[in-house]
Amino acid sequence: MLNFMLFLHVLGAAGMGFYLVLPLMVGRASKLDGSGQAGLADGLVSANRIAQYFLVLQLLTGGYLMSQGEYEVIWMIIVTLLFLAIAALGGIVTKPLKRIAAAIQSGQSASSHIGKARVLSLIILVIYVVILYFMKYPIIKTL
Repeated sequence: MLNFMLFLHVLGAAGMGFYLVLPLMVGRASKLDGSGQAGLADGLVSANRIAQYFLVLQLLTGGYLMSQGEYEVIWMIIVTLLFLAIAALGGIVTKPLKRIAAAIQSGQSASSHIGKARVLSLIILVIYVVILYFMKYPIIKTL
């Protein structure tokens, strides 16, 4: 059971890899014309929703794996807070992504929404890299 849960956890981490390319994709939006920006934003919203499902998988499998291991409490707190930060910011970045398409359809400039999405996606990227570090080097209880 432990190996299967670990497999699912790694699968979830791979699914969350979307957050590695999100800043690049959002940065690309400013180089496209209006309809291209709207289409890219719609695609990113859909991909972000899928990544959010992988976050749920991470919550379930990560909780199980933490309960089976001998980890320091501080490590568990840090990892949980980082996870919650990714989940929250992943949800928050949806609003500017949706507003890109809405602004284009109404004939307005979407540059401010692209900027917000870019900043949020960069923050998510940094948190994701930090959580990968903590997963690779966990703080295990020593006797």
